[in-house]
Amino acid sequence: MPDSLVIIPTYNERENIERILHKVFSLMHDFHVLVIDDGSPDGTAEIVKTLQVIYPDTLFLHQRAGKQGLGTAYIFGFKWAVERHYDFIYEMDADFSHNPDDLLRLRQACVDGADVAIGSRYINGVNVINWPMSRVMMSYFASVYVRFITGINVQDATAGFKCYRRKVLETIKLDKIEFVGYAFQIEMKFTAIKHGFKVVEVPIIFTDRRQGVSKMSTKIFQEAILGVVKMKASSWFRKYPQNTKAKKTKTLQNN
Repeated sequence: MPDSLVIIPTYNERENIERILHKVFSLMHDFHVLVIDDGSPDGTAEIVKTLQVIYPDTLFLHQRAGKQGLGTAYIFGFKWAVERHYDFIYEMDADFSHNPDDLLRLRQACVDGADVAIGSRYINGVNVINWPMSRVMMSYFASVYVRFITGINVQDATAGFKCYRRKVLETIKLDKIEFVGYAFQIEMKFTAIKHGFKVVEVPIIFTDRRQGVSKMSTKIFQEAILGVVKMKASSWFRKYPQNTKAKKTKTLQNN
């Protein structure tokens, strides 16, 4: 059984879903894909069903009734992946803003020792194509703000292109993750780091979608800004059991 599962949440992605799936399945590594569709009225799920005939043992679909939030989609996917013992679990958008070729680089970062590999737009300067400057600045300074409030050393704190080792998702209490929108991405990184997992940023080039409609809004962004303060304050009253492997490694280094 392949060791890697790519989770792709969708809502109205009929222009992109077929191409992105063909691309993932053409890569020089065997990936499984789980599409989680939130009742797309444009027929996204029906396209996935037709492709399941071509990829019967590698493409999976879970349909939900209406938009329930990005975070809840990924939480469902994480649990689904852990139950089936995938070693590497990925978050990826359907719109080609994340280059599927970079899945291989994220996986290699985890093979080389990372517990979480982030496809980072800002680790080597600003690598964003086709965004207006206002949105680039909003995204970049959101990460600056997150680092200031939380103290985590992640240049692209809001990134949504990631690879997790299974042990990270087994350790984090997924039902305790509070945010469902933009802030979800920040909370998952923050929580992984609080548990002592090794987070590595892998430079990518992010290209804004060419087809379909962006789901980003000012309301979602504001939720993230306010949510970071709440998340940091809540962390003062929570315990984060440390990753035992990381503790053993530190002990051996000290000896």
